[in-house]
Amino acid sequence: MDKVRVRFAPSPTGPLHIGGARTALFNWLFAKRTGGTFVLRSEDTDRERSSRESEAAIMRDLAWLGITWDEGVDVGGPRGPYRQTERLDIYTRFTNRLLEDGLAYQCFCSEEELAQQRREMLAHGETPRYQGRCRSLTAEDRERLLAEGRKPVVRFRVPGGKKLVVDDLVHGEVEFASEEIGDFIIVKSDGIPTYNFAAVIDDHLMGISHVIRGEEHLSNTPRQLLLYQALGWKEPQFAHIPLILDEDRTKMSKRKGDVAVEEYRRRGYLPEAIVNFLALLGWSPEGEEEIFSLQELTQRFSLERVSKSPAVFNTEKLKWLNAHYIKASPDERILELALPHLKAAGYVAGEPGPEERAWLLKVVGAVKEYLTEVSEITDHIDFFFSKEVKPEDSKTRQILREEQVPSVFAAAGEHLDALPELTPEAVRADLRRLTKELGLTGRRVYMPLRIALTGRAHGPELYQVIAILGRERVKERLAAALAGRS
Repeated sequence: MDKVRVRFAPSPTGPLHIGGARTALFNWLFAKRTGGTFVLRSEDTDRERSSRESEAAIMRDLAWLGITWDEGVDVGGPRGPYRQTERLDIYTRFTNRLLEDGLAYQCFCSEEELAQQRREMLAHGETPRYQGRCRSLTAEDRERLLAEGRKPVVRFRVPGGKKLVVDDLVHGEVEFASEEIGDFIIVKSDGIPTYNFAAVIDDHLMGISHVIRGEEHLSNTPRQLLLYQALGWKEPQFAHIPLILDEDRTKMSKRKGDVAVEEYRRRGYLPEAIVNFLALLGWSPEGEEEIFSLQELTQRFSLERVSKSPAVFNTEKLKWLNAHYIKASPDERILELALPHLKAAGYVAGEPGPEERAWLLKVVGAVKEYLTEVSEITDHIDFFFSKEVKPEDSKTRQILREEQVPSVFAAAGEHLDALPELTPEAVRADLRRLTKELGLTGRRVYMPLRIALTGRAHGPELYQVIAILGRERVKERLAAALAGRS
């Protein structure tokens, strides 16, 4: 195999979304697995919508995911420039070549004329395509139309009777007939090249060996094959990865589940969870394993195991993966991610000092196993910060009215006073002694204590709650719970 060179070429018209992130990941993994080069190219020819801010945001999100590039807009490289708006003279050179060779021509048809042509074809049950009205214009015709102020586009002259075969690494051989295509635009009236034309030129000049992209681009491929052939270039190998469907099995869109990567980051998803999830959207490993680090993926990924069938975006699977990585992460890391949410909720003011940070780390350690995204932390910790707590519902209030509760709380207070240190380990052992001493089941001891201290029937381990709240706050809440039993 020749040296592998792949590219990710986003249009910087907005943030990086899940679909684009998966395309970038598959290209990056393929490059890493084969010892190849990963190129980041900015397809910024949509001048109205493209921005350097979006370009920077896309690069920031890729870097957050752990996806780095060997050549690109910010790091340069031997085959630049890597922004399409900085390559316009290159496209002009090849446009002129195709025009001179008679493989392309200027088209002066107006939008209104094209719309009328489209309506007529649809009325006759035909597939709309350009019918070649300007194919045979003479030089005099072109001069006259230019003098009238008409701004032409440039169309590629599609040869008739040509079978186009895409040997796709995912889908196998896919055939197209040139008659189905029609002469397509390669340069717009403002002189900006279209996607198909610019991509072919860039991929060739940048030495791209494999074009790995979404299945929605498969229909572009016959047009690109025609351009490769017209320019006398060898085409790269194509691999069209499957569509991503929403959970209702409709095409994922930005209005539905295709959330921007930056939004997942803001909500407290970890990059390793996103990467792990994206890898499984269309690629399946051998065996039943589902947890993969980025490094493991570089050793396991292959295009041979990419599916032809659409991948379904399973939100619960993503949450499960994120919960796994949150649980496995150091408390310090989760606290840093949680601080913006804690501040927004009013639990933390400013940057916590050493003592407050140490206490917050204990809180994080107690609740992180219940989180599917870090932003949820504020749903699990109110009782650590509140001055008083109340039972969350009538069922929990009823538990506090059980006959054994006064004796349990009294004994618990005595045990607390007797403990020299309120470490989680010491409290855990003491709760066992308390239960044995009272001769009660764990539920009849632990549940009233939990409700008195947290207001909830479920949550962090009771021994962690007691150790974090501290002796005085625990005794205050037990007394308040007894007083509120009536």
